[in-house]
Amino acid sequence: MGIGDKIENAKDQLAGKAKGAAGDATDNEQMQAEGEAQETKGDLKAAGEKVKDAFK
Repeated sequence: MGIGDKIENAKDQLAGKAKGAAGDATDNEQMQAEGEAQETKGDLKAAGEKVKDAFK
């Protein structure tokens, strides 16, 4: 996994957490869902990169 991929995945994870927290603070269910989805996207991308690295 390249450093750029790691940074991109971490960015998605952190942005998702922040968006979810903002949604929690404002009781905005849509923002909560978007944050959760973005965080999950980052988690899945990171896991996929780890699987690719394992087969190298």
